[in-house]
Amino acid sequence: MNDKPHCYGLIETISDYVDGELAPELCAELERHMQDCDNCRIVVDTLKKTIDLYKDASADVTLPDDVRQRLYLRLHLEDFLKS
Repeated sequence: MNDKPHCYGLIETISDYVDGELAPELCAELERHMQDCDNCRIVVDTLKKTIDLYKDASADVTLPDDVRQRLYLRLHLEDFLKS
């Protein structure tokens, strides 16, 4: 991020920006910043791609039990394995 203090201030607005809920003046500021900041542009593009991939994922996909268990343990979500 080219201007780190500015980047860190804008990073909190990226989710609202991607969701289309950011105030127009902040949206314009973020877009101006991203014209010169490859890193912030990459963060926004990655977030958008992640959201698109999530939306495209089939709701019918299930994990095999052993994969699900390893994932939950790795994420320290053992309590959810009990349900």
